[in-house]
Amino acid sequence: MPTNAAPSQAIKLRTPVVEDGKAIWELVKSTKVLDLNSSYNYIMLSKYFSDTCVVADAEGKIAGYISAFCSPIDPEVLFIWQVAVDEAYRRRKLGMIMLKHLLERESCRQVRFYEITVAPSNKAADALYRKFAADLGVPCEVAECFPARLFPGGQHEEEMLYRIGPFPK
Repeated sequence: MPTNAAPSQAIKLRTPVVEDGKAIWELVKSTKVLDLNSSYNYIMLSKYFSDTCVVADAEGKIAGYISAFCSPIDPEVLFIWQVAVDEAYRRRKLGMIMLKHLLERESCRQVRFYEITVAPSNKAADALYRKFAADLGVPCEVAECFPARLFPGGQHEEEMLYRIGPFPK
């Protein structure tokens, strides 16, 4: 158990608000694994996509975050953009809890599939999504989505598409 987080500390899952944008940006930056977007991006997601994003609030500290949105092409697909968990709250299944929480939201009642892109080197994300699919007893299909050549600077890995579902209605 991490020493800087009390074991009894309650974590509340909620929708983000624009005031969370800075702390979300700091959380994503601290992972050192996720692509860091502009702070504006996290503020914008908190305003316009709050119903499909999740903040794990540990008594005022953001312990976890998921950014997601329903596909404009297929409303049965929720695209999970990023899952971030503060280092002090890892190994508590917080990512898994947040992913499952989204399926319970009224705003996600039409969702039958999650789609996520993951770089091959992100073993933690790979394990999370495969475990999530296994826990729900649904398939997890993986295919190439964005080849490395699409990214500027030649310093980004390819992104694999994980398609999880269909979820039972």
